[in-house]
Amino acid sequence: MNVLVTGGAGFVGANLSLALAGREAGHRVVALDSLKRRGSELNLPRLHDAGVRFVHGDVRLPADLEAAGPVDAIVECSAEPSVLAGVHGGTEFVVHTNLVGAYNCLELARRHDASLVFLSTSRVYPTGPLNALHYLEGETRFELADDQPYPGASARGIAEEFPLEGDRTLYGATKLGAELLVHEYAAAFGVRAVINRCGVIAGPWQMGKVDQGVFTHWVVSHHFNRELAYIGYGGRGKQVRDLLHPDDLVDLVDAQLAAPGDWAGATLNVGGGKDCSLSLREATDICVELTGTTVPFRSEPENRPGDVRIYLSDCTRLYGRTDWRPQRGAKRIMEDIHRWVTDNERALKTALG
Repeated sequence: MNVLVTGGAGFVGANLSLALAGREAGHRVVALDSLKRRGSELNLPRLHDAGVRFVHGDVRLPADLEAAGPVDAIVECSAEPSVLAGVHGGTEFVVHTNLVGAYNCLELARRHDASLVFLSTSRVYPTGPLNALHYLEGETRFELADDQPYPGASARGIAEEFPLEGDRTLYGATKLGAELLVHEYAAAFGVRAVINRCGVIAGPWQMGKVDQGVFTHWVVSHHFNRELAYIGYGGRGKQVRDLLHPDDLVDLVDAQLAAPGDWAGATLNVGGGKDCSLSLREATDICVELTGTTVPFRSEPENRPGDVRIYLSDCTRLYGRTDWRPQRGAKRIMEDIHRWVTDNERALKTALG
């Protein structure tokens, strides 16, 4: 199978490219990436050593996608993933990358009769309703209550039935727009596509930043003894996210590529769920344990645009159609990140500045 991975030198794309190239199925993998995101260049030797062909290209340009050659399947990982993208202007890049780029990938799939795995995001769910959910405040985290004012919300987390009306950041809006295009291309042209709405994906080789890759950012900051901040919701660090290890995501995507007809048309939440989740305060405790370092913290009580108190992926729909389950827990994910940071300290200093 000829597999094109867009955003293939990024955190998720590179991990997928490497794993797919090494599977017994013997996929011929092409990783396409513009290398705009700092640190993605560190993945190029890894891709080369694994036999992954790299194409320096941009999903916004159809000719760059065609340069990848014939494709049987596309894994669409390219995105401007920052939740703060476009908040202070400069909207063109996030819109063109996330929406026009997805359109170009769909056109490529249509021309080549290729299947498509589209990596979307939990950020498609609107922030207003998410922040209006009933919650309990514990010692280290916020918890969702059982009784909720919206369908698709429960103590387990957010399901696909959750209402989509409302604002959700430009990142979330462009990814939701791309989801709608995926459905239309499936109906109009028979493109076999599955949509994975991913929660937080965290693990080695993620260049963690505060607005994207927060758990890696936490480990890196403790390793280099850099100041951190609890931002929003009282500035106490009780916000919660679920985590998914990239190796767990690879297992699911590999199954979807192997049987595209079985997955076509599905929109699925994919994440660690309640059992694999952390608050920032809990992440801090793990980082102190792993690094032996206690970093200075500041508290900023005011909420940032687009932030939410708690998000957990309710994967009931996904679990109803597959035996796949996440195998790596939150502590294991943080340990893997710490091990990678320790082994790549010099390169990380250069990449992160």
